[in-house]
Amino acid sequence: MFQRPDAIAVLNDELAKKSLARYFAVMQNRLPAKFLIAKKIPAEFHHGDSSDKLWRIHEGLTVEFNGIQREIDGGRIDFHKMETPDKSFLDLKIEIANKILSSCHLCVRSCNANRLEGRTGYCGCGLRMVVSSIFPHLGEEPELVPSGTIFTLGCTMRCKHCQNWTISQWMEEGQMYDEAEMAYQVQQLRLEGCRNVNLVGGEPTPWLLQWLKTFRHVQTSVPIVWNSNSYYSPWTAALLAGFADVYLLDFKYGRGRCATEISDVQKYWETCVFNHLEAKKHGELIIRILVLPNHLECCTKPIVEWIAQNLGPETRVNLMFQYRPEWRAFDVPGLGRKLTSSEMQRAIFLAKEANLSNLIK
Repeated sequence: MFQRPDAIAVLNDELAKKSLARYFAVMQNRLPAKFLIAKKIPAEFHHGDSSDKLWRIHEGLTVEFNGIQREIDGGRIDFHKMETPDKSFLDLKIEIANKILSSCHLCVRSCNANRLEGRTGYCGCGLRMVVSSIFPHLGEEPELVPSGTIFTLGCTMRCKHCQNWTISQWMEEGQMYDEAEMAYQVQQLRLEGCRNVNLVGGEPTPWLLQWLKTFRHVQTSVPIVWNSNSYYSPWTAALLAGFADVYLLDFKYGRGRCATEISDVQKYWETCVFNHLEAKKHGELIIRILVLPNHLECCTKPIVEWIAQNLGPETRVNLMFQYRPEWRAFDVPGLGRKLTSSEMQRAIFLAKEANLSNLIK
């Protein structure tokens, strides 16, 4: 499969290899993906157990998972000799996610819609996964390319400048997939030479149950890239631990009202901060910052400063300059134009001033 020159060069990029060491190892089939390890860890639970009990079991198994992964990565446990239990850590995640959908709180909105009975909330997502497209993406970060992207419909935000608005806002009909069909698609992407499977949209969060069920059927080791707007709940963050290999997370706005006015969300900064810290704890992280015109000081500056101070200057960061007015962007003063060259230069200056050293070029 064709690769961009920088997608080949990144394999020798020391900063990229350091911040994404395990991803590179899974990508090159030297280590198993996290979901495969989760399927090997026994979980003792029953269908009638309360949510509180299931979460207590999950908390303990998350600690156990981390220990076993370290042993596998260090060569002290042979993954291929591990037995497959009747019920696994991945099965436990599925059981919990299924309970969550009876009163959905996968994202911070906590609509509490009973999706098991066919009701939908803010995101518009039901029970069967609806997909816009599946293909090897050559336009992602160099370490991801070619990336096996799966664009699902629906989103937990209403970004007025959304470049995928026909996907996020259900302007497309899409195609329904069950979990076995989707598992086949995942494995085909890997066989075609994709470095990963990139769960994107829209937003993958509303489809977490369906994704967990999908990977119960996947037998091929492939890194899972959780490509998200970061507006998901602490319960979703907990379920992603031991499932997602790489967190490809947006950091869209600063502490002010920009998130509310542009994307119809509350507490975006607090949510984003929490989920980035959890991602750092449980996986490897690439942060996307879409630089918006007229939002350098209120958004870009506090974001890069927080990243450097709380996640470290070597955090992998993609300053994105491809903003263009889409959908309802002209409804927001100042967003009806592309970035100027001086704004791009200012964003780079702010990142370097914050001492971020692992910028994707």
